[in-house]
Formats: sequence, C-alpha cells, structure tokens
Amino acid sequence: MCRLCDHRNQAHGADSRRDFLKMAAGGGDAPLLAPGATSATVGQAQALPQGVGDTGRRTLIRGGSVLSMDDSIGDFPVGDVLLEGSRIVEVAAHIDAPDAAVIDATGKIVMPGFIDTHHHQFETALRSFLVNGILINDGQPHSEQNYYETILQSLSLQYRTEDVYINELFGGLSQLDTGVTSVMDVSQIHHSPEHSDSAIQALRDTGRRAVFGYFEGWGDDARYPEDARRIRKEHFSSDDQLTTMIMGGEIYLPGYENAWRVGRELGLPIALHVVGTFGMAPTFDQLASAGEFGPDNIFIHMTGMSDMAWQKAADAGAHVSLSVPIEMTMRHGMPPIQKCLDLGLQPSLSTDVECTMTADPFTQMRSTLTLQRAFINEAALAGEENLPALLTARDCLRFATIEGARGLKLDHKVGSLTPGKDADIILLDAQAMNVAPLNNVPGAVVSLMDRSNVDTVLVAGKLRKWQGRLLNVDIEHLRAGLENSRDHVFASAGIEVDLFRS
Repeated sequence: MCRLCDHRNQAHGADSRRDFLKMAAGGGDAPLLAPGATSATVGQAQALPQGVGDTGRRTLIRGGSVLSMDDSIGDFPVGDVLLEGSRIVEVAAHIDAPDAAVIDATGKIVMPGFIDTHHHQFETALRSFLVNGILINDGQPHSEQNYYETILQSLSLQYRTEDVYINELFGGLSQLDTGVTSVMDVSQIHHSPEHSDSAIQALRDTGRRAVFGYFEGWGDDARYPEDARRIRKEHFSSDDQLTTMIMGGEIYLPGYENAWRVGRELGLPIALHVVGTFGMAPTFDQLASAGEFGPDNIFIHMTGMSDMAWQKAADAGAHVSLSVPIEMTMRHGMPPIQKCLDLGLQPSLSTDVECTMTADPFTQMRSTLTLQRAFINEAALAGEENLPALLTARDCLRFATIEGARGLKLDHKVGSLTPGKDADIILLDAQAMNVAPLNNVPGAVVSLMDRSNVDTVLVAGKLRKWQGRLLNVDIEHLRAGLENSRDHVFASAGIEVDLFRS
C-alpha cells in the first residue's frame, strides 16, 4: 500500500522525510489490493475474485477477444487466458480450468498492458502548465516559454523529497488507470540521494512494473552519476522484481562519459534524449564514429541526427523511443517514424512530459498512426511512386506493447500474452458507447478507445484495477497532496497560479 493512501493512520503535519525513511526501510513492491477486499469494496456487478495472483492460485480470464501480440500464439475472436500465480500458462480458444478463479471477459478485449518507454513522472503536479511551450529558448518566436529553463532549471529545483514522492506516485497511478503496466521513469530530479530514494519508493508503491531511470539532478547535494552504485546495490541487487534500473547518459551534460562508464560497469542500459535542436548532433556523431553505440542504448526522440549516426545506431541494435505528440508540439523536430522503419528499427512509444501533453497510450498510438499516414498519403496524392507501406493499427499496438518491452529489456517477461511471461494484462471495454459494435479489434483499440475503456488491469497477476476503479487507492486524498505539492513548488519559484494563463 502506498504510504499516502492509508492517511487515516497518519498524523497531520508529520515529518515527511522521517515517514519516508521509515517506509523505505521496509522495501519490497507494495501491493495496492488489500488482502481482505471484497466485491463490496469496489461496488461493481461482478464479485471481485479472491486470491488472484497468489502463488499456486489459478485464474481464468474467460470469453474475451484475445489480442496476444505474439504471432506464434495468434488471436482469438473469443478466447481464454489461464494464469497461475503471476504467470500466464495457456492462451487458447477454450480452456477447461474448473479449479480457477474466473474473470468474465465477455465484451472485453484482452491484451498485454501498454508500455511507456519515457515518462517524466516527477512533473505530474505541473500538468498542462507549459501547454504552449517549446523545448528550449532558440531565439525564435514564442520561445520565451521553454521547458529547459521553466521546468528543469526553475520549478524542478523547488522539489522536496515529499514532492518527488507524491508526483511520482500520482503519475504512476494515473497511468495504471489508463492501462500502462510498465514505464521507464525519466526522473531528472536527483538533487540528493534522498530525492532518488523517494522516487524509487513511489515507483514501488504504485504497484506496477517500472524501470527507474537514474538521470541528473542539480544542487550541492546532487550525487549523479556516482550514486548509481549505491542505488544499484541497495534497491536493484536483483533484476527479478517489478522495479528495475536504467542509467541516464545525457550527452548535453559535461562529463557525460563518466555516466556511460558507470552505467556499463553496473550492467545497466543507458538511455538519453537525442535532439538536434539542443545541439547534440556533433557529440552524437562523435560517439557513432567511435563505435560507442550498443544494444544497451535507448535513444529518445532521435530528431535532427545525421544519416551516418542513424545507420550506426541501427547497426548497433540500439532502441529508439518516440514521443510523437510532444516532438511535434515542442519543436523537437519532426518525429522520425519513417526513418526508423526504413532502417529496420521498430520504435516504442512514450509520453514524455505531462506539463505539455497527456500521458495516455491511446493519444500516442493515434498520433503515430495519423502522422505517418499523412506523409505517405500526401506523397501518393502528389504522384510519387514506390512509397513506404502505410502504418496499420496493429503496427502501433506493437510499438506500444512488445516493442516497448524489447526496448526496456523486459520482453522475456512482458509485452505479449505468451505462456511463461508475467501476467501484465488489461481488459478493454468493447461494448462501451464509443466502441460498440466491435468490428475490428486492433482498430477499435487504436482509433476509438480512451482511458474510459480500460476496465481491468493486472500486473504480475495481481489485480490493480477492477471494473473501472483502481483498487485500494484514495484518489481524493492523493489529489489533495498533489495540489499541496503544486502550491509549494509554484510559490517557491515565485510563480502565481493562473488558471487562464495564455
């Protein structure tokens, strides 16, 4: 249980850092579902099945339209998925399991949970604040509202450890609610070791799969990148847990070579933003020419890079994470969807920053589909020939699931409904007014659905959302905590909250 959910047992005004340290001492991936929860807890028509996800307990997800995202398994217009404990054991048109707890999936699409390969969760309290902003002050019109100066170099510096915790927790729960079962959290908020520990604790308390991205921080107490060794030893000594670790290696920072060295010494993938408008292209070219790229690299955005560097990235087996809506609206450069595909790279999708754009996977998939098709369709109308294939809804679903798992080195665990993998599964309501009647499963998910269609969410076999409601989460209390954090951050930065700010 998250330490802010059970607020009735906490004294108001308690020292938040002391409370956090007490909580951190316990460790572990805290569940959101109370052991004694019943159907009365969620107040829905179907009783909450008991023991789902427990060791040895079998659960049958029965009668849904199964979209496995595994070509060897295939799809089923009506099918069943059998779980045992945290794992998937069988996917078929019909499964007999009389001893299993049953989740009735009639009228639902059953598919793997979405995977977000790049999300700055610490900025949750800043949602929509920079809706009209761009990435940096490049001297061009409208660049006075820019992300680097406003968010990273002003507002983020005001964060206390308790601000990190509530932002990370609320942002993670919000994505869990929209069907994102795995995330890489790019937490550029490591102003002290305590800030780092607070972010990790929140990721665990959210109750979903998370990759902790250890990126930079600022101030006298910042210990990046050297604190990666302590963090790895204390929090990620095992890779067999819901939370794992990735090293941030931003090449716009002085001494980035040390971060890459530390990350590779610790056996961690190295992730970084790669954006031409930030002046990164010359450094990126140097790394490409020196043969520094590898399959352990995750390159975010990849806008404005040379053909040589692109080819080196592809040859090295590096992964590319695209944030299509953000790239278009914040002047990162045109999203390089087609460049990836032309080089045989299968990108993943990521939401980036909620200070500017929503963090739901449906927006990411639709934006990717429509942008690529707009370019190809325009070329076709102009009479061009030998055009690339148009993206399909299934392509975008692949980017949002199994390709994200591959990018985060989690495809042996998640990303498809494959026997032996962990049961990170979502049920989407295909009988809702915005979808019915169901005529095409991939098309319904990508072109019609939104967060309201996410009915049920399981992570490692455990129910986290049931029939439209997150389990054992006091949203009103957490929202009040998030608003208090927002008020502190803005006040400390000398910014007045203006609900109609242009």
